[in-house]
Amino acid sequence: MARTVAALIAIGLMIGGAILIVRGWRVRATVPWLRFDPWVQSPRHVAGFIGVIASVVFYIVAANWLGFLLTSLIILTALFRLFGVALGRSIVIAAIATLVIHFAFYKLLRVPLPWGVLTNYAW
Repeated sequence: MARTVAALIAIGLMIGGAILIVRGWRVRATVPWLRFDPWVQSPRHVAGFIGVIASVVFYIVAANWLGFLLTSLIILTALFRLFGVALGRSIVIAAIATLVIHFAFYKLLRVPLPWGVLTNYAW
């Protein structure tokens, strides 16, 4: 009985998938494969996109050496500045956000975050 039900479900999924493939082929004939949204033509939006990707790469490269606290502070400050927040406000918000995120992950969720150069001051 269970095999029959599973086989019927599998057949239904295959039929549904085939219908989606046929519909996709029909629509693809009228729609170009690659179409950019208008934001791609805005230098500000492209810079923001590249900044976010670069910040992830920077975290991967620098987190073990600098530690989470310093890396996060640098990334958040840079992103806030990139998105137009004033320097003083960027530093304050980045520092508060870094400490809140560190507390949430390190103390509450017990995720081992890297200390880096601040290993001697770990709490």
